[in-house]
Amino acid sequence: MISYTIQPLYPEAHLFQVELTVHLTSSKEQILFLPAWIPGSYMIRDFARNIVTIEAWQRSDKIPIEKLDKQTWICPAEKGELTIAYQVYAWDLSVRSAYLDTTRAFFNGTSVFLKVLGKESEPCEVNILPPPGERYRHWKVATTLPRHDSSYYAFGKYHAENYDELIDHPVEIGDIVYSSFEVAGIPHDVVISGRHSTDITRLCNDLKPICEQHSAMFNGLPHIERFLFIVFAVGDGYGGLEHRSSAALICKRDDLPMLSCSDMTEGYRQFLGLCSHEYFHLWNVKRIKPEVFKNPDLSKEVYTTTLWAFEGITSYYDDLALVRSGRVTTESYLELLARQITREKRGSGRSKQTLSESSFDAWIKFYKQDENAPNSMISYYNKGALVALALDLTIRRGTGGEKTLDDVMRYLWQRFGVTSIGVQEDDVEIAATKISGLALGDFFDRHIRNTNELPLADLLESVGVGLQYYVAKQSDDMGGLRDSSKFGARALPVLGARFKALGQDVVLTHVYDGGAAQLAGLSAGDVIVAVSGIRATAGELEGKIARVPEGESILVTAFRRDELMEFQVTPRMACADTCALWLMDDVDQEIQENRNNWLSTVSTH
Repeated sequence: MISYTIQPLYPEAHLFQVELTVHLTSSKEQILFLPAWIPGSYMIRDFARNIVTIEAWQRSDKIPIEKLDKQTWICPAEKGELTIAYQVYAWDLSVRSAYLDTTRAFFNGTSVFLKVLGKESEPCEVNILPPPGERYRHWKVATTLPRHDSSYYAFGKYHAENYDELIDHPVEIGDIVYSSFEVAGIPHDVVISGRHSTDITRLCNDLKPICEQHSAMFNGLPHIERFLFIVFAVGDGYGGLEHRSSAALICKRDDLPMLSCSDMTEGYRQFLGLCSHEYFHLWNVKRIKPEVFKNPDLSKEVYTTTLWAFEGITSYYDDLALVRSGRVTTESYLELLARQITREKRGSGRSKQTLSESSFDAWIKFYKQDENAPNSMISYYNKGALVALALDLTIRRGTGGEKTLDDVMRYLWQRFGVTSIGVQEDDVEIAATKISGLALGDFFDRHIRNTNELPLADLLESVGVGLQYYVAKQSDDMGGLRDSSKFGARALPVLGARFKALGQDVVLTHVYDGGAAQLAGLSAGDVIVAVSGIRATAGELEGKIARVPEGESILVTAFRRDELMEFQVTPRMACADTCALWLMDDVDQEIQENRNNWLSTVSTH
């Protein structure tokens, strides 16, 4: 048994106090290690950098502890109990690390629990203590770490079968609000911290059918005692991270449903999609898992070319479950889908990076996006979701609706999830071919290992959905449902860059390949101060560019660092890269049935 005690000892200083005690059966050097990354988020984060102090003790005597590398320590310990005491700085307002102040505490095990090498399989006990002081008397603990009793939300002792389980249960501590619902007889709790005025009853009522939809698709839940949504409401933030029986989420407080307001706002719809995404990971990623992630080396990058399947397929089903569960209308779902298609269409990176490359390079590209990202890469989330859509519709059309991607996912669950067998690099492709009976090799070659465009218009037509691209009048138009006023509009000149306001000035954030800005020599980071000698603001820039006659040049004045520079810019006509979708009228009964089967029900065969 390895024992940990953790306490948010100095909330004002953002410091956790952690003690680890392990019984050594022989006198030898003991190595300890803290992960460099957290499963589900594929970037080296070097959590050990937040360890402020560390000491080792045996029989009340302080003993040497030496650092071997950035995240590994060694002790010349003797037989008996070894105690390691250390402090962890926690000031990362995300779902990936640890956070502590006077309002709340949160941690992932990868940020606070040292691994005792050679004893990774031993059971662990964790004693979670409250912060000192009367002001914290109302704080509670929210986690799915098991307890020997059923006193959820209490401080005290929790346990895990091994280190792998220990680090897969995030912990929220604070003055929390929570409510519950059931799916397939399993309790599901929603915990919210941070300042908010959430209608938590409505939130639970909306989450329940979404979770039921996923459960029904897989013919039941995995073996879990309970599930926990940990939600932190902030002024501005968005993200989630999956765990074996919980999900940690961060969102804008304004995205949560408010009391006395029944509207389905865009923010709330997006939040439900995030919850749906992380819940689907209960099956896809946490249990249907790449072989290389079964026992990953958390000290360095672990590579796979299949994140498109694990994150992309999940991203396809997250919004699909919203319409299947009746939480949003078909039109609302098509709006979300159109925006996904627009995001994919607008970046030239789609012709340079394949989905398998995007998956492999997640560590250095997707999680480290810079100003050149739209020109050099694609998202295995977004493009992966569109490939999943195309694969689903291809299977449906090729089998006359007898088989679907739902069937493929159920097969993967039974073959790999239930049995805890790791998924090899080509197993998803093999499964899709096996279940559908179709020759899908060319599909995967074209869209996973090459950069061919997806035939989305043709495939969507098979379910009675029309697709058309149009020229956006404003850069913030990301597409949606068809609007006749948007079609046939004259293409306007554009700069070919993204920008943001900086006071009264305009900062270029991204410059697109082949666009007017790039051809003129403008670069990301340049601060545009004037166009044709007149001051430019973020609110006016697009309009100024749009009024330039076709083929004419304008003088753009900008600061690059501290140097004032001038650029002759010839705006180029905007292209039709914005997607509109619509439900086609007068489709035959077969297509209508195809659409209903796709959007309205979970197919089970």
